[in-house]
Amino acid sequence: MPKGVYNVPVAKNEPVLSYAPGSPERIRLQDTLAEMRATQVEVPMYIGGDEVTTGNLKPMVCPHDHQHILGHFHEGDASHVEDAINAALGAKRMWEDLAWEHRAAIFLKAADLIAGPYRAKINAATMLAQSKNAFQAEIDAACEFADFLRFNVQYMVDIYKQQPESAPGIWNKVEQRPLEGFIFALTPFNFTAIAGNLPASCAMMGNTIVWKASNTQIYSAKVLMDVFKEAGVPDGVINLVHGSGPVIGDVVFNHPDFAGIHFTGSTGVFQHIWKTIGENIQKYKSYPRVVGETGGKDFIAVHESANPIQVATAITRGAFEYQGQKCSAASRAYIPKSMWSEVEAKVKEDLASIKMGPVEDFTNFVNAVIDERSFDKIAGYIDRAKASDKCTIIAGGNYDKSVGYFVEPTVILTEDPMYETMQEEIFGPVITIYTYEGSRYEEMLELVDSTSPYALTGAIFSQDRYALEFGVRKLRNAAGNFYINDKPTGAVVGQQPFGGARASGTNDKAGSALNLQRWVSPRLIKETFVSPTDYRYPFLGEDK
Repeated sequence: MPKGVYNVPVAKNEPVLSYAPGSPERIRLQDTLAEMRATQVEVPMYIGGDEVTTGNLKPMVCPHDHQHILGHFHEGDASHVEDAINAALGAKRMWEDLAWEHRAAIFLKAADLIAGPYRAKINAATMLAQSKNAFQAEIDAACEFADFLRFNVQYMVDIYKQQPESAPGIWNKVEQRPLEGFIFALTPFNFTAIAGNLPASCAMMGNTIVWKASNTQIYSAKVLMDVFKEAGVPDGVINLVHGSGPVIGDVVFNHPDFAGIHFTGSTGVFQHIWKTIGENIQKYKSYPRVVGETGGKDFIAVHESANPIQVATAITRGAFEYQGQKCSAASRAYIPKSMWSEVEAKVKEDLASIKMGPVEDFTNFVNAVIDERSFDKIAGYIDRAKASDKCTIIAGGNYDKSVGYFVEPTVILTEDPMYETMQEEIFGPVITIYTYEGSRYEEMLELVDSTSPYALTGAIFSQDRYALEFGVRKLRNAAGNFYINDKPTGAVVGQQPFGGARASGTNDKAGSALNLQRWVSPRLIKETFVSPTDYRYPFLGEDK
């Protein structure tokens, strides 16, 4: 077999298309939206080389038009999870033995498919089933996922290149082995790129995967599976199952070959999974890798030297893009009293110009939240704020689920910095403002750091470099991704590796080599060229 030391294409971020009126990409996307909306699909499970149907059909709907059925998925049971695990284990030897450059080629091809012929389809699927506008779908489903695939290939090669020094007569080598067993990928609804990256990043390093997507993301997960299959991912490497989380988890977390979990979702679910793994630790062949990115209560901390208009823009974009359904979304802000009136006026002006409605109308900035359960939770927070004598709703506050799950962008002003909407993750278009005396900047920073158990993202605004330095240092543990004079959302693969600590996860930084390193187990090989033939060391000689 030919051998070589291969250089992979240099990873570059996929350009974000504008979707401006009259542009080719806008026309193509609008046509694809109309076609997909008019066609119902059935989504099977993908187990080994089989597309498995059960007849137990569950509907997939548009959140912004919840009476419109996009199709159905086939829900499985515990036996299908067992089959998927067996398929993953059966495919493992050939996949991990495949030369790395062929694994790289498969995922580089997947990136080009996403960026090219599948671009309109993956964006349209994300818009219809996850209620993202065209721009939010573009930066997620097309660009970020292509970025994940291309940069991860580069990171994979960088990891393989890391080798120890060798002494004279010795050659030391490190090989990066896939984990022994199968990986479980449990993915969220809010980012198609995350749903694709969690199984793909593990598979790229030679692992085989059992993947459960969020029920509200299965529609676009099918497109991802179509891409994987066309790119040449072999049967059994990535197995997609649908079903109840507890049912699937019971099989996965009791299996002796469970080797790790790649997770994005709620803190409560992740903590339950961690506890379950701990309780079952004696069952496993190896200690499983546990990698998770969970919730956030992301902040904007403002110094009195900040530009009020920049702060207001960060609030509007950071809190209300994709209806606040980003784990990085700004959901609490601390603003000096001296500038609040100007910030408030600008935020209200912005919100007055924002349109809300279905994704098919490209002039809508805000669309629907994901489902009724989420809608009811968000509405509950708004209702309690309306009834509280500690809060005033200064913008928004209305909601309606008669046609779609629509919640107005809502701004709550509170006099209690420990009010529930300052502490708890809402995952919707709601931000709470607390105003403080500008002279109490340090006290405000301490409040930011201690109010919430999370530490995912945060932003600080100031034109005073001393204040910035002090704030960055003071909030060193408050956010895994920290932004200066910018909103706390929008991490780009290859530029801002993403993840947080505390209750926000294991901070293994998706979009970096740190994450891929978690899916391999290194083996050190030492080769001695001329082996010793005498056990005696010189120090054993007698003094003369």
